[in-house]
Amino acid sequence: METKKIVPLTRPLKARVTVPGSKSITQRALICAALAEGESLLKGALRSEDPDLLATALAATGAQLEFSSEGFRVIGVGGRPRLSGKEIFMGNNGTGTRFFLAYASLGRGTPLVLTGTKRLCERPVKPLIEALKTWGAQIDYLQKEGFLPVKLKGEGLSGGEVSLSVAQSSQFLSALLLVGPYTQKEAQIRLTTPLVSRPYVDLTVAVMRAFGGEIKETGGVFKVASRPYQARSYLVEGDASSASYFLAAAALVGGEVEVTNLPRNSLQGDAAFSGLLSRMGCEISFNDGVRVTRRPEQPLKGIEINMGRYPDLVPTLAVVAACAQGKTLIRGVPHLRYKETDRLAAVAQELRKCGAEVEELEDGLVITGGQKLRGAEIETYEDHRIAMSFAILGLVVPGMVIRNPGCVAKSFPNFWEVLASLYQ
Repeated sequence: METKKIVPLTRPLKARVTVPGSKSITQRALICAALAEGESLLKGALRSEDPDLLATALAATGAQLEFSSEGFRVIGVGGRPRLSGKEIFMGNNGTGTRFFLAYASLGRGTPLVLTGTKRLCERPVKPLIEALKTWGAQIDYLQKEGFLPVKLKGEGLSGGEVSLSVAQSSQFLSALLLVGPYTQKEAQIRLTTPLVSRPYVDLTVAVMRAFGGEIKETGGVFKVASRPYQARSYLVEGDASSASYFLAAAALVGGEVEVTNLPRNSLQGDAAFSGLLSRMGCEISFNDGVRVTRRPEQPLKGIEINMGRYPDLVPTLAVVAACAQGKTLIRGVPHLRYKETDRLAAVAQELRKCGAEVEELEDGLVITGGQKLRGAEIETYEDHRIAMSFAILGLVVPGMVIRNPGCVAKSFPNFWEVLASLYQ
């Protein structure tokens, strides 16, 4: 298997980096643009494995997509996807799969099969599929109930009232919201469990509104007006999760890093990472983007944090915590066990390889910093966030080797090139 050795930095950082467009925003905007009638331009959209898989699926169901230096140009289907009987392969793209399940349920034509990697077929979809069936979708499990692969026959969606559990993923709610403008009756989604990862739902609503969607929330019920999206030009901001690795580099190595394309008023919940680093002892400032500075006399200290609102930041925060003084308590993220891998178990296992003291909780981690860390060969579990987080740890821990470094293509194809720029 391919590996990449990380060489520690020997001087404080002073770097400005630009990260790719937000994966979360790109995939939401692709769905809105594909459903709209007319041509949209998604400027700054992310080209990586996940959005490309979703774009291919949308193209197979009638949307016209073209990528240029400006971004994705999308001619939508006017709310009527055309199913052609093709098998749609979604890799390990959990977000895109859930969104596409709802999108394709609006379609007409020859039933399609939706499948993906072994790990994708282990990630839950039952709450979403049961809700879509309540709205009239015809979806059959082909192997194990509650999981891909599935066969989907589009018949349109009736809308109306539906109950939904979001205990495992907020993506189930986002998927239903995204197709709400095209249901026959007003979509009314009642949540039966507390909402995890709330900022991702807020992000969905913000993108929908940008394309003309009307959404109201009252007492745990989301209502979506039957009003079609309007094609438009839309600017995708930089990816806050991708930015977190380089902001963490400033915290670990010392010095300063500015991410130029993450606005202060970002739509993304993961933009909160700079605030977490501030609590740990860093200085934060905003100009065109966000800048994190840690001076030599500023030690990092552990914090207690409920990360249910931004679970994708857990691997990044965990490697910073391993180098901080005192304990860091991370809670509120049981749903991380349903990601590309069981991220809580993976982070704990790999940090222990490096000599860190880590206790795994049902919904989080306890990391006791201040241990003497050592390099290790890091198993990435084909998880892009594990690879990138431990690469950043390798900037201060000699001997770090990342297995399967190509897995970063899922969200940040040029990660290794941007990382290399820190040495210049």
